[in-house]
Parts: sequence; C-alpha cells; structure tokens
Amino acid sequence: MKQLIALLSALFLFGCMSTDPYTGEQKASNTAKGAGIGAVAGAVIGAASASKSDRKKGALTGALAGGAIGGGVGYYMDRQEAALRQRLQGTGVQVRREGDKIYLVMPGNITFDTGSAVIRSDFYDVLDSVALVLAEFNKTAIKISGHTDSTGGAQLNQTLSEQRANSVRNYLSERKVAAGRIQSYGYGPRYPIATNDTDAGRQANRRVELELLPLE
Repeated sequence: MKQLIALLSALFLFGCMSTDPYTGEQKASNTAKGAGIGAVAGAVIGAASASKSDRKKGALTGALAGGAIGGGVGYYMDRQEAALRQRLQGTGVQVRREGDKIYLVMPGNITFDTGSAVIRSDFYDVLDSVALVLAEFNKTAIKISGHTDSTGGAQLNQTLSEQRANSVRNYLSERKVAAGRIQSYGYGPRYPIATNDTDAGRQANRRVELELLPLE
C-alpha cells in the first residue's frame, strides 16, 4: 500500500514538472506540489474508507480525486501569479509566492506621499492592473496590511497604516473587486522588513502588502 501511494504521488508530480527558463532546471510547480499532497491525502482517506479487499482500489480512487483537487488550487494560483507578474513588471511592486499564497508588496514611496493616506495619482494605473487581475480571479481572499517605519509617534503611525490599507481596499472595491473578499489592517511599525536605522531601511518598511489566498 505504501508503495502504491508513493507511486501515485510521484506520477502527479512528474506530470506537472516544468523547466525553469532561466536555469534550464526541471522543477515542480505549485500545481504539482498541491496535486502530490492531495494525491497522498486522498489515497490515505480512500484506503481507510474502503473494505480490506478493496483498499488498493480505494487508494487509487482517493488519490485521483485528491490530486485533482490539490492540483486545481495550485493551478488557479499559478495562473493568477503569472497574470500579476505580467501586469506588474517594472512597476516597483514586488510579487512573491509562498505555497498557495501570493504577496504583493507596494513600496510606500510610490504609493503615497510622505505622511499621506491619499493614493498618488501616478499609481492609479498600477492599482487598476491589480484590480483587473483580482476581479478576474475572484476565488481568492485579499488581506491588505499597512506598515510604517518607526519614526514619529506610535499612535500616528498606527493610524496612518490603517488609513493607507483602507485607501487601497476602497480603491479596489470601487473597481469591481468584491468588498466581501477584502480585509484591511494597520500594523504601524510592528513588522519591519529592514532596519529602521538607515534611510533605505525605513523606506522599505513604509509599504502596503496584499496577501492573496484561496477561498475555502
């Protein structure tokens, strides 16, 4: 039984291998990883729920179902990531993938003027591109978080981070991204990604992040 489950998982992974265009190396996409995990989980559940004589058949059926579900989520997020990378190339917005989550990091210096929660007009086109993708891929939840550096008063930074996150949320919801999918939070200086001891570090910490995750 263990050999069968391992074989099924390997087949799902092999079927979704791709070539990295920069290194030429073969690697498993997030679709493949999701399919492999789903296949293993499905096989275990299928075997456990089948009668003793039909465990191999149950494992096979469960693996196929689980692989399809797991691969489906990964494939959906792969497509969304590709669309975001294409539209946001050269804009200054960072696109980062972690498992089935996608993160967009919007530097504060290109999104807002200093001390302001009003989105810069020259950033509208970038947010419009984000909104188009998010409206198309509507099976993801969106968490928006505002962050500041450590200069200034704690309450001022907290309020500013909340207002900036809310500004991005409102902008997206006005452009056909369902408001019910979006949550916004302000964290002030609590989660720095660089040192606050240098100008460059403080600039990096002033940002708005979007976390995109599959809806359950």
